[in-house]
Amino acid sequence: MEPITIGMQAGADRARWLRLAYALAWVTVLYNIAEGLVSVWFGFEDETVALFGFGLDSFVEVISGAGILHMVTRIRSGHATDRPDRFEARALRITGSAFYLLAAGLAITVGLNTALGHKPETTLWGIVVGSVSILSMWALIHYKMKAGRALRSDAIIADAACTRACLYLSVALLAASLGYELTGIGWLDSAGAAYIAYFSVKEGREAFDKAAGKACSCGGASRAS
Repeated sequence: MEPITIGMQAGADRARWLRLAYALAWVTVLYNIAEGLVSVWFGFEDETVALFGFGLDSFVEVISGAGILHMVTRIRSGHATDRPDRFEARALRITGSAFYLLAAGLAITVGLNTALGHKPETTLWGIVVGSVSILSMWALIHYKMKAGRALRSDAIIADAACTRACLYLSVALLAASLGYELTGIGWLDSAGAAYIAYFSVKEGREAFDKAAGKACSCGGASRAS
């Protein structure tokens, strides 16, 4: 095959993977908006702090997703660099601050609920949302990793690794919700919320690190993972 033909094929493959990365970024943003709305609504209605906190976490992820969408757009335009530009760095700092606020709010709520012996009315929607989210996050991780490896983009691979953190949160929500629904033990819902608070602190720190241009370690970002 002639070198020119090989170069054209490589360029076409890169364009295809960039289109996939762009589509995945949009799916991530739109999914988190929908997930956040459903989780916050039913979390409030059913008085389950784990589902409510999970929904707020989804809204914070929307801000982070906007930065990733901007980054992929920038790469498609030919400005290929894994270091965040001014818009992305600002979005990451806002994301980090929001995660810290979320963690503080959840910690206070968990403390009050535990002291008062509060129990949610039901955690059925937590089971539904957690199950759907696990499947959705698994698919996003799979295709983001494929796109990141094909494009040799550490930033896209790191985004896939941080989506894995969302998968862990989904598992925690499902476990807490299913545990409460089966046993009626009120502190299980609070335990799920406490885990979300812990992970929010970790995600907040990761966001500030990425804003400073440091490698993301959430979920073990690696081309080999």
